Amino acid sequence: MDLILWRHAEAEEGRTGLADLDRALTRRGEEQAKWMGAWLSRRLPDDTLVLCSPALRCQQTALRFERGFKLLEALAPGQSAASLMEAAQWPSAQRPVLVVGHQPTLGEAVAKLLRMQGSSCYIRKGAAWWLQSRDRGNGVQQAIVWAVQSPETARD
Repeated sequence: MDLILWRHAEAEEGRTGLADLDRALTRRGEEQAKWMGAWLSRRLPDDTLVLCSPALRCQQTALRFERGFKLLEALAPGQSAASLMEAAQWPSAQRPVLVVGHQPTLGEAVAKLLRMQGSSCYIRKGAAWWLQSRDRGNGVQQAIVWAVQSPETARD
């Protein structure tokens, strides 16, 4: 299985009276999402399942992949890495899954899947981590890193 974890691009800081879920991308964030969306589109098959946090900044990021996506509360800010992996059906999904979400949940999922020391790793805004599951035999699944891509290096 291919699992691609894409952190939303740069978003505006919280303003008084603005709910966290309503924070939009900045102009720079729009550019980051455009670059990464194009990079992912060139590499992922058409049947990729795209799962997205209901936060506006994630939806705006996912739109740059230019394919449909499904909003899931299980990917909202503050949700667990376990809920993310369950939503993505790791490691048994039959097609690639692209998750557009938040820190620290994405970093916690990476740390858990790669058995890193510590409970999380940092994922830059707009960056994507591409993981694959590999069957090591005897029912043991291992996650490997296929690619780590920042939006700036994804530019055409």
